[in-house]
Amino acid sequence: MKIMGESIVKKEESLFEAPPISEQERMIEAILFASAEPVSIKDMNARMPHGCDAAEALVYLRKRYVGRGVDVMKVGDAWVICTAPDLGFLMQRETVETRKLSRAAIETLAIIAYHQPVTRAEIEEIRGVGVSRGTVDQLLEMEWIRFGRRKMTPGRPVTFVVTEAFLGHFGLETARDLPGLKELRAAGLLENRAPSGSLPLNVDKSDDEDSVEGQTELFED
Repeated sequence: MKIMGESIVKKEESLFEAPPISEQERMIEAILFASAEPVSIKDMNARMPHGCDAAEALVYLRKRYVGRGVDVMKVGDAWVICTAPDLGFLMQRETVETRKLSRAAIETLAIIAYHQPVTRAEIEEIRGVGVSRGTVDQLLEMEWIRFGRRKMTPGRPVTFVVTEAFLGHFGLETARDLPGLKELRAAGLLENRAPSGSLPLNVDKSDDEDSVEGQTELFED
């Protein structure tokens, strides 16, 4: 009976024999890889089969990841798989902020593009209304316009011109490549007749003049 008892105990122990340490290491790796949050040793042991030692398996796993692109790191009392600290710069992502221009900014930009170099007073004369500082500041901040040479007139007013960033955005080599009225009409960006009360832009002296409203549609894409 004694021998039989020992045999039964051994048989029960074999039923709950822990997996090899290499398999436990794989389990730890799977748990950490799938977890969005750091996992504690206690939680790892609770998920693994009876008899596993998460702490021991973690030691082997950490050694295997030494010098790799990812690392097993301790965060408080828990563990997580994350990008190796020296490769963090690869995870940076540049985002493009989309900013919708106001009507005043579109008109001001169009006037500068077609009339550069142009002063603030000249922009206001063409538009028929004042140009707020915020409108100009927005275009300067976007780096679509910049300050040009001062005009040799009383007060030496500063002028504005479009930038290479502006040309590049619209696929233009120089400001001379801006479309004229014929091209704008052919592209459907201008009506054949200018609306009444419109403000003229002399973009093509060989053709009729049209409104700022129509021509600035070019910049609304």
